[in-house]
Amino acid sequence: MLCLMGPTAIGKTEVAMRIADRLPVDLISVDSALVYRGMNVGTAKPSPETLVRYPHALIDIVDPEQPYSVAQFVQDCTREIGASHERGRTPLLVGGTMLYFKRLLDGLADLPEADPDCRRELDAQAQRIGWPGMHEALTRVDPDAAAKIAPNDAQRIQRALEVYRLTGRPISALQAGPSASDNDWTVVRMALLTNDRAVLHERIRQRFDQMLSAGFVEEVRALLQRPGIHRDLPGLRAVGYRQIAAWLAGDCEYEQAMLDAMTATRRLAKRQHTWLRGMQELHLFDPLESDPVGPITCLCEQAIAAEARSI
Repeated sequence: MLCLMGPTAIGKTEVAMRIADRLPVDLISVDSALVYRGMNVGTAKPSPETLVRYPHALIDIVDPEQPYSVAQFVQDCTREIGASHERGRTPLLVGGTMLYFKRLLDGLADLPEADPDCRRELDAQAQRIGWPGMHEALTRVDPDAAAKIAPNDAQRIQRALEVYRLTGRPISALQAGPSASDNDWTVVRMALLTNDRAVLHERIRQRFDQMLSAGFVEEVRALLQRPGIHRDLPGLRAVGYRQIAAWLAGDCEYEQAMLDAMTATRRLAKRQHTWLRGMQELHLFDPLESDPVGPITCLCEQAIAAEARSI
């Protein structure tokens, strides 16, 4: 199994498609926003024409009204990996949702299922004190988890508090327990990373400008007009969507929303960078220094050949 990871706007999708031109691989998306139908512009989703030429599993599989959990991703992705192997091909997982990669590769902790009543109570509390206040509450019961979660990351704060209320144990302790992973995949971990943050930030700015020109605001407005969709859904909490939804609701000025979206995207890239720097057995490639496709293709060919010899 080949994994191509990296921060937002680094060029993962383009590199993955070029590898698909050279090797018998099946592309599988590892992105918590690309799973949603109708969220196209703000997620930089490949165009329909591109997806016809380069099919990606796990894109456009649920509506924004539906929740999509890490456990669901692991189940769906495991199925797609098995289907790729059955076709005699190699799955190439590409994306930047590091929690998805971690849970897939390390296994799911034994966590309770979502509890609607508990979540309603947490949402009501958040309405009173705000998500930064909820983050402070999490810090008191699970400082290790709180240290890894941004004060405005409502979805992860809610889940961590939910687990604590349902089990009486911190989610960080449960996740640190024995892994439930039982796969025997040979995994090649690769990442596109650069130490030139200024250039990456400029790429983020340019891509965000392109999204706005392509109708990002209109996309968010249209989503919010659909029955059953509101700004507190996990999909609408995605970077960019959350900030534009806040402006449309009158919570801030347009310029502030755009600034907040850019800042949130840079922070996301920083968190992705931190995740990757802590990953073991990771092959690093800087796409801003040289074209990584040749070296990555060579590495993949060697791994595929070695696996074939072991069968």
